[in-house]
Amino acid sequence: MRRMLPLCLVVLGLSLAPAANAEWWRGNTHTHTINSDGDSSPDAVVRWYKENGYQFVVISDHNFLTDVRGLNAVMAAEGKFVVLSGEEVTDQFVSGEGHSLPVHLNAINLDAALPPAGGASVVDVLQRNVDMIRSGAGACTINHPNFWWALGIKEMAAASNYNLFEIANGHPTVNNAGGGGHLGTEALWDSLLVRGRKVYGVASDDSHSFKNWGPQYANPGRGWVMVRADNLEATAIVAALNRGDFYSSTGVSLKDVTSDGKSLTVAIDKPEHSATEYTTTFIGTRGVLAVSTDTMAVYRFKGGEGYVRAKIVDSNGRIAWTQPVWP
Repeated sequence: MRRMLPLCLVVLGLSLAPAANAEWWRGNTHTHTINSDGDSSPDAVVRWYKENGYQFVVISDHNFLTDVRGLNAVMAAEGKFVVLSGEEVTDQFVSGEGHSLPVHLNAINLDAALPPAGGASVVDVLQRNVDMIRSGAGACTINHPNFWWALGIKEMAAASNYNLFEIANGHPTVNNAGGGGHLGTEALWDSLLVRGRKVYGVASDDSHSFKNWGPQYANPGRGWVMVRADNLEATAIVAALNRGDFYSSTGVSLKDVTSDGKSLTVAIDKPEHSATEYTTTFIGTRGVLAVSTDTMAVYRFKGGEGYVRAKIVDSNGRIAWTQPVWP
């Protein structure tokens, strides 16, 4: 769903006001095809997203850059949809005990494939790849940090120069919830924010399976971002991601997310004649700041919050996350 935005000041991570004609665009930033370990062609993958209510998708095959020019030419002739070039830079660090720790990052909107950078430690591998991608692509996302428990708070806090990482990845084996003494990805996010890091949380599919369906498969449609941009072009989408002008979702839709510097307001898009209820939790450096059950949830800044973000959970377990603002 796309909605025109009201002519109001929106203060996000970088205190930017969107253009008067800005819209919300739904997209997936993490998608695989037969060019790596997906089960479907790029054309079939793109068509699934286009036919299921998305306006953009990033093709991010492992260590392979899929040429999206032909796909975009076809999509342009059929209506508004854009395919962004991407690569999941797939690296690892092998410990002295022989354990392989995967370090995966998405390079979004790039012109040439980027080889894994390697490194002398997990943090070194992460940092080298972040720096390489930031210099060669439009945006860089750290993927599924809890995959094989490779990137905990120690590693994420030691690295720098990144502003996006996945807090919700739809693959069934990436340990989003944490466990065994490891932080879940959302707790990891707050741990970084408390440390003063300006990072934004991404939800994605990490889709591989379009032919077989079930909870054991990495199917599409499980997580996405809604970016706010004045046009549906790769550069505008990437700019919105980098400035934190988006929200992430596993099924909750928002009409708007605004801040006037004095408060954060979340307008929930509740379907007509729906019995679904919503709980919005506002979170800051002190933990939970306030809870609202209104579809227009408002938190007024009191001072000392450090940052404020909102988590919206519906009565069927679907979630949306706004990006943090810094009052």
